[in-house]
Order: sequence, then structure tokens, then C-alpha cells
Amino acid sequence: MSETTSRFLPGTFTPDPRPASRTTMLTAQTGLELKLLLRNGEQLLLTMFIPITLLIGLSLLPFGDLGEHRVDRIVPMVMMTAVMSTAFTGQAIAVGFDRRYGALKRLGATPLPRWGVIAGKCAAVLIVVVLQAILLGAIGVALGWRPGIGGLALGALVIALGTATFAAMGLLLGGTLKAEVVLALANILWFIMLGIASLVLVGDTLPTALTVIARLIPSGALAFALDTALTGSVDWFGVAVLAAWGVVCGWLATRLFRFH
Repeated sequence: MSETTSRFLPGTFTPDPRPASRTTMLTAQTGLELKLLLRNGEQLLLTMFIPITLLIGLSLLPFGDLGEHRVDRIVPMVMMTAVMSTAFTGQAIAVGFDRRYGALKRLGATPLPRWGVIAGKCAAVLIVVVLQAILLGAIGVALGWRPGIGGLALGALVIALGTATFAAMGLLLGGTLKAEVVLALANILWFIMLGIASLVLVGDTLPTALTVIARLIPSGALAFALDTALTGSVDWFGVAVLAAWGVVCGWLATRLFRFH
């Protein structure tokens, strides 16, 4: 009997039971989360259509006394809204219902660690926020917004920090409460924080105490910090507030996050 020759090189089907590297796991999880975000119609409504509508409407309609170049005040406000919608509200609701339908429970049975799930979701949200910022910035330029290069660089750093903070808050909310509670609470908090952040538009006419209280809330801190950053300055108070919220909520999320 003639010897059978193999068409495959030796070792092609040799078992290799080693776990994937952290980079590989994070990349795969980020890609999966990004696809889920971009395929969700409700997410696109929160992340794209509402911010774009607000930017165009508030810039063109004679709403409030925002000065001659009103778009300069509107752009940071709308970008803050986009970050909050994507990283907090959308993230919290998606995680809450993933838990309800058992998707995260199955994911928790894989070798992917808890930090990998959280980091993958945060990375996907950050990518979406970058796309938002580019799109909203382009529309703002078309409406007459003319930021400096230094302001854009500082603004990008503030947006990254704000995204991490709101993502941690969204994961904490969505990863600990029931889906129905998350749905109601996330939307209520969105409206409350949007109202607080809108004080940045009239911050010059508010009492000092009320302004400080608004800046202690994540949305107010991000709105003030981003508005300041786009002018080429740094609001260290707002940066510290965002960092504090992010660290506390991130730590709680990694400790309390549940897959079911």
C-alpha cells in the first residue's frame, strides 16, 4: 500500500490551547460592540440625529442672547449632549437590556474577563464619539464656527475625558439595575443633566453659587470645560470634577457589574 501524502504542512492542526492575548480579546470585543452600536436605530437617533438637529436649530433660530457668534456657544453644548447621549444614556440602556435577554450572561461564561467587557464597550463608545465630533465639527464650520488649532486639541482631550466618565456612569447604571429601571432612570437623568448643562449658555448671568453647583454635575462640568477648552484655555475645576466622577463610577462598575 502506498504512503498517504498530506496536503497540509506538519503542525497545521496542532492544538494550541493558550488563551488569546489581552490585546486580541480587547480588539475583538471592541469590534463587536462597535457593530452593535452602529446597527441600532435607537442609538443612531441619540448619537447622530438629535445632536445634529440641535446644532442646526439652535444656531439658526433666534433663541436667547448668545452674542454675535452664537454658534461658538452652541457647538460645545451640542457636543456635550452627544457625548452624554452615546456614552451614558445609550450605553446604560443597551447594557441593561443585554443583561435582561441573557446576552451578557453568555458573554460572562467565556474567558473574556469583566474588565474586557467594560473596556470593549468604552472603546467602542469612544470611537463613535470621535465620529460624532468630526461630523458635528464639520457642520459647525459650515455654520460659521472657527476654532483655533490649540482649542481643538484641548477640546479633544476634554471630550475623551468626558466620554470615559459618562461611559463609566452608564456601565454602572446598566450593569447593576433592572432593564426597566435603567430605561426610565437613564432618560430622566439625561433630561436633568441636559438642563443643568444648558446653564453654560447663560452662565454669565447666574449667581456664583448656582454656577458652582452646576459645575459639580458631570454634564455641567463637561459643558463648562469644553466651552473653555475650545477657546484655548483649561478649566481645571471641570477636569478635576470629571476625573473624580469617572474614577468613582469606574471603580464601582468593575466591582458591582453583573452579567445577569
